[in-house]
Amino acid sequence: QVQLVESGGGLVQAGDSLRLTCAASGRTFSSEAMAWFRQAPGKGREFVAYISWNGGNTEYADSVKGRFTISRDNAKNTMYLQMKRLKPEDTALYYCAADINSDDSRVFLPRWIGQYDSWGQGTQVTVSS
Repeated sequence: QVQLVESGGGLVQAGDSLRLTCAASGRTFSSEAMAWFRQAPGKGREFVAYISWNGGNTEYADSVKGRFTISRDNAKNTMYLQMKRLKPEDTALYYCAADINSDDSRVFLPRWIGQYDSWGQGTQVTVSS
């Protein structure tokens, strides 16, 4: 049973930093693409960042580029999201996701929510002004 568990969220002030962690269990996550998404109150879930299986490729939403850094440690089955210079508009429930059953016959769309088939329960990040 694949399980993703996020941690590291909290209440911070604008300009502060946080590091989110996604711990994976149930299998070895060394060959799957993974990503972070977020969902603010009253809004849909949106893409934040993506990382390839070996960390060689990353992508970021324009709203977080230059402030957030995604990384992973396959030996620890863990993915991270380092968030700096946080803004009130970063307030959201942050989810990690993994592309477990990737279909190599289809175009890979790292920013598409439907690309990922395993999700955590989320960790809340609240940024006060």
